[in-house]
Amino acid sequence: MKNILYILLLSTQVFFAQNGFEKGNAFYEKGKYNEAVAAYESVLKDNKYSSELYFNLGNAYYKLNKVAPSIYNYEKALVLNPNNNDAINNLKFAQKRTIDEIKVVPKVGFGKLLRDFTGAYHYNTWAWIAVGLATVFLLFFIGYYFSQITVTKRIFFFGMFVFIFLILISVLSAIFEKSHFDNEKPAIVFAEITEVKSEPQKAGAAIFVLHEGTKVFVQETLENWKKIQLTDGTEGWIESNAIKEVK
Repeated sequence: MKNILYILLLSTQVFFAQNGFEKGNAFYEKGKYNEAVAAYESVLKDNKYSSELYFNLGNAYYKLNKVAPSIYNYEKALVLNPNNNDAINNLKFAQKRTIDEIKVVPKVGFGKLLRDFTGAYHYNTWAWIAVGLATVFLLFFIGYYFSQITVTKRIFFFGMFVFIFLILISVLSAIFEKSHFDNEKPAIVFAEITEVKSEPQKAGAAIFVLHEGTKVFVQETLENWKKIQLTDGTEGWIESNAIKEVK
């Protein structure tokens, strides 16, 4: 009986989530963007989310000329699906509405080469690549075990070592990317204008000013302050309520 009630409750939640999503889409198509935002947000309140939902919500905010919320939701969509090309493209348009122009300082050396290689795929993709390679390794092992021809047996044996090496690279890449994902804490400035301080207190000297929609990376949290870093390497302290973390 409890299982039946659980299934009914779950089905009801899914129904209302889909209903809210579809309502949001209908409002959006009619140009009623405020209503679309409300409908999409109602789905999020029920802890139902997806890359498509955040993408549509970002679009609705973009139509309302709300820079920070649109960028924030596009970033949320990309966290769930880094290959969402529509979100990538629309994010670029939204970022053009920001005031701050922060340069991106490229990494150099071995760290850059490693990041460029592992960053080619999401950590989940690397994990699936490892699974696929492990499957091929198993087939090579079976071929080696049952083969009666010396040359073929040697080929299978050599192939097994090649695939072990490739599996190891895939697993390490997945671990590296997962670690990078967990440690990276992007956030979006929601305050229309805010000062970044040299220390975590209002009396601290202002280093520079940030405006709505700028992307930062949280390094540390201390009470109501967060230490942030920009893409150009500049660091400082900002009030917690001035930004909203993406993940």
